[in-house]
Amino acid sequence: MAKYPDITVKLIGQDGNAFNILGICRRAMKRANLSESEIEAFTAEATSGDYNHLLAVCCEWFNVE
Repeated sequence: MAKYPDITVKLIGQDGNAFNILGICRRAMKRANLSESEIEAFTAEATSGDYNHLLAVCCEWFNVE
């Protein structure tokens, strides 16, 4: 189960650029009023590996469509 299942990010059909994916997720977190420290924790974890790791972290944190 996702850490924040109430936050849905639509990644299918979007530009697959890693920076774009990060931006989509970070904006969703800001809209959900998560703290800046939580947003930074997500960003640090998501960027700590390769592209596949980024996608896996997105799936761990959010409801991904």
